[in-house]
Amino acid sequence: MSESLRYHCRHFANSKMYIEIDEGSGFCFGVTRAIENAEEILHSGQQLNCLGDIVHNGIECERLRQLGLKTIDHDDLCQMQHSTVLLRAHGEPPSTYITAQRNDIKIIDATCPVVLALQKRIKKKYTELKQSGTMGSIVIFGKKGHAEVLGLVGQTEGTAIVIEHPEDARQLDFSHDIYLYSQTTKSLDEFHLIIDYCKEHISHDATFQSYDTICRQVANRMPHICNFATKHSVVLFVSGRKSSNGRVLFEACKANNPNTYLIEGPDEIQLSWLKGADSIGICGATSTPKWLMEQVGQRIRQQL
Repeated sequence: MSESLRYHCRHFANSKMYIEIDEGSGFCFGVTRAIENAEEILHSGQQLNCLGDIVHNGIECERLRQLGLKTIDHDDLCQMQHSTVLLRAHGEPPSTYITAQRNDIKIIDATCPVVLALQKRIKKKYTELKQSGTMGSIVIFGKKGHAEVLGLVGQTEGTAIVIEHPEDARQLDFSHDIYLYSQTTKSLDEFHLIIDYCKEHISHDATFQSYDTICRQVANRMPHICNFATKHSVVLFVSGRKSSNGRVLFEACKANNPNTYLIEGPDEIQLSWLKGADSIGICGATSTPKWLMEQVGQRIRQQL
């Protein structure tokens, strides 16, 4: 572990306090790629718009805003002409590309390759079902309204069924074929619960197929971060509160270490949380920049 990720501080009672920043936390590949694309364009002096927050972390979004990145929404996109727009890692439905082409908007497509591959798989299956006239449902395990899920549902012209929790599988029509996919950042364990339920209830006259489309870089963080949480007296989980992935990982940390606290940045640290602790673990979501976790560690070192 590099020294930049390791701190030793004086505790309240002058005993040594150990602070560790989780090396496995931080931006996933897709987010890193999107931000690098944005920085490259902004550093060249060009104007750049991003459709939605480039990452679900307010502090990182503010840093990029200071560099000149402007965040827009879909209503803005419909009104824009002759501009450059970055599509973030979450991906977009086909309608976004149609609007951009109509309005002469240059698209910088930073859709995560894993998400892009999933979009293509769902679109291919939907096209097959539509052309054959087969009675079947494309089901997506994901968070309703999430940007990635909206992009996936868009591949089916809005016909896909979205279920958010394993128990929601009870609402499915098992008399017809079911093709199950998952948002890339969902829980692998919950996905398998849905698969098991569908296999048990699908009609003998219908087909059930599942496609494991969960990103392993994200899925593997769950067991890692649970283990990390058990190694420390107190855990500070650094994440934007709008991050879906952050909420899931935070709850996992909390379940393994009740002394886990969610913060967006150094200013939210409460010294009362740290009293009596001999070690502090700092970790975060796939949308949390490493530099922000390091700032949290520096703030603790300065205040203790």
